[in-house]
Amino acid sequence: MNASMAILCLIWGFNFVIMKLGNGAFPPVQFAAFRFLLGAIVLLGVCFMKRIPLPNKSDIKWYVLCGLLQTCYFNIAIQISLNYVSAGLTSVLTYSMPLFLSIMAHRWIPGEKLTARKAFGIVLGIAGLLLAMNIHLGGSSWAVFLALSSAISWAIANLLYKLKLKHSDAIQFTTWQMTIGAMGLLIYSLSFEHGESHWGIMPAVYILFAGIVASALAFVIWTHILSRTEASKASISLLLVPVVGVISGCIFLHENIKLVTLAGILLVLVGIWFVNSNSTRDSHRVKSI
Repeated sequence: MNASMAILCLIWGFNFVIMKLGNGAFPPVQFAAFRFLLGAIVLLGVCFMKRIPLPNKSDIKWYVLCGLLQTCYFNIAIQISLNYVSAGLTSVLTYSMPLFLSIMAHRWIPGEKLTARKAFGIVLGIAGLLLAMNIHLGGSSWAVFLALSSAISWAIANLLYKLKLKHSDAIQFTTWQMTIGAMGLLIYSLSFEHGESHWGIMPAVYILFAGIVASALAFVIWTHILSRTEASKASISLLLVPVVGVISGCIFLHENIKLVTLAGILLVLVGIWFVNSNSTRDSHRVKSI
């Protein structure tokens, strides 16, 4: 599972570079729509080849809700926020999702209590992310809350999966929630965006990577991890995604990394360790008793 999470963080972290390049060729929500439509098409093909059945009728409402929250609203909220607050602040607010998911899991998922150690680790990780992204607070307060709402919508979608759809196949769930969310993104883009698209070899490569690798493959991996791991432990590791994004930006876009960024990355790692070492320590304590 650790290897799967590492691969996921590397994919989504590097995708920050791809999204930044892709947004230079397409309107932001249109790029997201193309990305998830391609991912959905690939996964629909996988479902057909593997003969994965359609969702149960009783589950369809949860698929629709998860698609609208996790894929559609989540991406729209991020793209609008980026127009008014910095990319770093938007990333931090979006990846505060582990805190909200852990609180929700504490309330509604049996056996996933939010201990003081977990809470400290999550807060420490988010503080480290604030430091690593070199945040300068500012911009419209409504845009800040909009970015924060993207984290909440993502957390709710993950909670719904854990409560209502954990029995479903990971590919099945990812395929149908992504298809529904992608259609929502496309409708929004056609209705409200007016920028031009600039097609070419590299823009096509951006869509291929973002759609097949960072959407179809990565979300199947995430769903698989979430189905087999405590919500708090699975989500806290996602704080590494923007950290990988910062490092990728330095390597591929020649962006600078400051000493304060390295200190923030260290805090993120310590926070992740606090959350993930909790069960091990508790199990040793039980054995000793």
